[in-house]
Amino acid sequence: MIVEVEGVSRDFGRGDQTVHAVRDVSFTARRGEVVAVSGRSGAGKTTLLNLVGGLDRPTEGRIVVAGTDVTAAGEHQLLALRRDTVGFVFQSFGLIPILSAAENVGVPMRLAKVPAAQREEKVAVLLEMVGLGSHARQRPYELSGGQQQRVAVARALANDPQLLIADEPTGQLDSESGRSIMDLLAAVVRARGMTALVASHDKSLIGLADRVLVLRDGALA
Repeated sequence: MIVEVEGVSRDFGRGDQTVHAVRDVSFTARRGEVVAVSGRSGAGKTTLLNLVGGLDRPTEGRIVVAGTDVTAAGEHQLLALRRDTVGFVFQSFGLIPILSAAENVGVPMRLAKVPAAQREEKVAVLLEMVGLGSHARQRPYELSGGQQQRVAVARALANDPQLLIADEPTGQLDSESGRSIMDLLAAVVRARGMTALVASHDKSLIGLADRVLVLRDGALA
C-alpha cells in the first residue's frame, strides 16, 4: 500500500469551539490507483489531503505514506517526504508569476539539487507529456487556466513522486478543461504506476477514479 490511514481525526479549537474537521477516517490506496475524495464544501476534503501529504498533523490516528509514518515524522522527514515522495496540485495552480513554464516545472528539481543539464532535459520531457512543449518560455499570465494547471501537473511530477495529491485541481476551470486535466492525471498515474488522491465535488470527473471516498461532516459516509 502507498497510503494507509488508520482512525485519523483532526480537530481545530477547544471546548465548545471545537470543530471536528476530520472524524475517525480509515482507508488505504494502492499503487496505480486513482482515489477520489468527494463531499460538499466544508466536508473535510482539503484537511484530509493536507494530513496525508504531511502539511498538517492529525489530532488522533496514524498515517503511513510509502513506508513513512507521517504522524511520527520530524520536520526534516516531512520536508523530504514532500520533496521526494509526494507531488501536489492545487486549485489555484500555485505557479510563480515571474518564471516561465519551464522554470516553474524545474523548481522542485532545483530544490533537490538535480544537475542543470539533467534538469533541463527532464523539464522538456514533462512539458511534452502534458502537451505544452511549445509553451516552455511562456509565463503563467500568457497561458490559459487549463494550460497553467498542466504546468502545475508537470511540476508535481518533476521528482517522480509515488503519491500525487490534487486538491480540487479543476475548480477554476471550465468543464472541458477540467475533464482534460482529470484525463491527464488518470493517464499519468496509471502509466507511471503512481497513486493519486484527488479531491473534487464534480460528479462527472469523480467517475474517472477507481474508487470514491465520500466525506460528510468530516467522516466517511
